[in-house]
Amino acid sequence: MRRWPLLSVLLLALTLTSAASAERLEIATLAPKKSAWGKVFSAWAQAVNKKTDGKLELRFYWGAVQGTDSAVVAKLRSGQLDGATLGAEGLGEIHRPALALQLPGLFRTWQGIDRATAALYPELAKGFDAEGFFLSSIGDVGRARTLSKGKAVRSPDDLKGMKPFAPITGVIAPVLASELALTPVRLRLPELLPALSSGRVNVISAPALAVEQLQWAPHLDHVGEDVAGIGVGAMVLSKKRLAGIPSDVLDVMRSTGKKAGSLLRERVRKMDDDAFERLRAKMTVVKLSDAERKVWDGVFKKVRQRLGQSAFTPELVKRLEALGG
Repeated sequence: MRRWPLLSVLLLALTLTSAASAERLEIATLAPKKSAWGKVFSAWAQAVNKKTDGKLELRFYWGAVQGTDSAVVAKLRSGQLDGATLGAEGLGEIHRPALALQLPGLFRTWQGIDRATAALYPELAKGFDAEGFFLSSIGDVGRARTLSKGKAVRSPDDLKGMKPFAPITGVIAPVLASELALTPVRLRLPELLPALSSGRVNVISAPALAVEQLQWAPHLDHVGEDVAGIGVGAMVLSKKRLAGIPSDVLDVMRSTGKKAGSLLRERVRKMDDDAFERLRAKMTVVKLSDAERKVWDGVFKKVRQRLGQSAFTPELVKRLEALGG
């Protein structure tokens, strides 16, 4: 009879040891849990937990509950968070050259952005490493198009009297607004839906998939066929935090993460294309003429030149322009 208490103590000790050896990474994301991104991240977390026999848990904080990219980057630096999925603005706050991928008019096709990210990734990863972060492969958010309400946007002059959205942080939006002689409505991303609903904003540039999944579509009635750029994002993880995790466990996380990233890229691209087809069936489609497109290309070129003399090096901007084709 005395063996049972001893066995219970041993089992309890083993349980406590197992629990103590388990690691958990706290990761923030703007993506809602039920979004395309959320579903893939959830499946990845389950795969990591299963393949490591519970030694590593990826805990996601969904739907911007940890704040904007700027707030999340601050929490990463302070150690309050272990990782995050960030858009180009957030990535640029850690290592500025990453934001150059978001310069207007650079990339309009998936092939173009693939060339650029493949060429730049090694040096970007080195830059993030110097800042104390591991940079995952760079993924897509979708192809950005102009959407508006009540009026088609064909030229910069069409924006006069309208209320375009611009992010509250970042270096690109102010220069673009200056070049267009506009005063945009600058907001944090979670503030955009109520602004669209109230009419405070009536022009945005965003991927069709984001417009659908973030519920912006009902407040817009025109969609541009032309692509102004491709939104990018990536996951970053604290090197300091990763250093405390066994190498075999990290190998599982990285191998499964690579597969998840590839799956997400394929899925997002198809879903973004499909979302655009649904939007064009409901909205007035705006297709620019060659002359109208030339005007916008000229504006974007001036923005890139100005930023190539301030936020980025001229060499980086020229290199990206060449990669964009």
